[in-house]
Amino acid sequence: MNWLLGKTNQAVNINARTSIVAIVFLSVIGPCVFILQPGYVQGLVEYLGFNDVQAGYIASGEMFGVAACTIIMVFLSQKYNWRGLVAICLAICTLGNLLSVSVTDFERLLLMRFITGLGSGGVISLGFTMMGLTQKADRNFGFVITWVLIYGAFGLWAMPSAYSLVGMNGVLIFFAIFCLSGFYFLRFLPIGGRQDSTTPNTDAPKYALRIKGISLLSILVYNIAIGITWAYLFLLGLEASIPEQTVANVLTISQFLGIAGAFIAVLLQLRIGRTIPLMIGLLGGAISVYCLVGEIDYLLYSGGVYLFNLLWNLSMPYLLATLADFDPTARMVTWGVSMQMVGTAAGPSVAALILSSSDYDSVYLTAAALFVASAILLLPGLRAQTVSLK
Repeated sequence: MNWLLGKTNQAVNINARTSIVAIVFLSVIGPCVFILQPGYVQGLVEYLGFNDVQAGYIASGEMFGVAACTIIMVFLSQKYNWRGLVAICLAICTLGNLLSVSVTDFERLLLMRFITGLGSGGVISLGFTMMGLTQKADRNFGFVITWVLIYGAFGLWAMPSAYSLVGMNGVLIFFAIFCLSGFYFLRFLPIGGRQDSTTPNTDAPKYALRIKGISLLSILVYNIAIGITWAYLFLLGLEASIPEQTVANVLTISQFLGIAGAFIAVLLQLRIGRTIPLMIGLLGGAISVYCLVGEIDYLLYSGGVYLFNLLWNLSMPYLLATLADFDPTARMVTWGVSMQMVGTAAGPSVAALILSSSDYDSVYLTAAALFVASAILLLPGLRAQTVSLK
């Protein structure tokens, strides 16, 4: 119990390079299945025999586990040792991936992926909360997104070959080993916000609860759109009669473009503020998704996917840093990550529900409308922060 409460742990400097590296690594482990979700959903359909709707619900089930744990972490992270909580969550997602091996029953696999999501959600929430307390949050969130996308790029490119060589079971075992590797980095993590972070600035601007609430709603709506779009991109390419490896290659290249988007955020930081890049990212996301509506060929599919991933990952560091500026204790980041995970969990379910009575066009038109709505909802918070800086 002393270990879990942090009474025997030595505090670390959260801005030290070793801590930043550890937080980045764990922030890649947390979404290690989600970032490969198009390939994972394709594997559920092509190799385990689930239909499109079942695959969507399985992916969504895992993300609901992620979302549930991020909400739980809002409260647990205020009381318990962060290293201990991360260790428990790593153990859960490692076990969940191992228990998913050889499972072909829909209900049982749905349960196993939900359990896996619980562990992943805790790692994601704590990692992003820690990063929100660092001194250069815009830059550091850019590093997180960049490395998540490097992992995703190589993962999506390799998945067709991995399925051929080791099957779905081999892929799941890889996920388990990757989660297990996170234990090495525990020693470099802060033990908690109060112990390790810089003393909160009491002169920091105070924002109305309404502004914070609308901003969190924007994060939720935005990530529902992301979840709707991302889950079915592989199957959408196959439906357009694009070869499987070609679809995998498009998704891989899109991840590298996503890296470029995140790196742009690292380079720009706050040189042009946040409003311009965020409006480009959110409204541009609607345009990218609209490219996937109607009769599509390779050029439309690849162009839409490339633009989507570039703008998604340009937006995310700015969105997370915007939340960090609302609250010097990073609690808004914790809540924001919860909204992010709830949105990405709900997205595949919404898409599956639409597909049960309609087609992919309706799925992607819904996503485009949600991107526009998220941009509108975010404007009041951006305006309030701009005014506070004057």
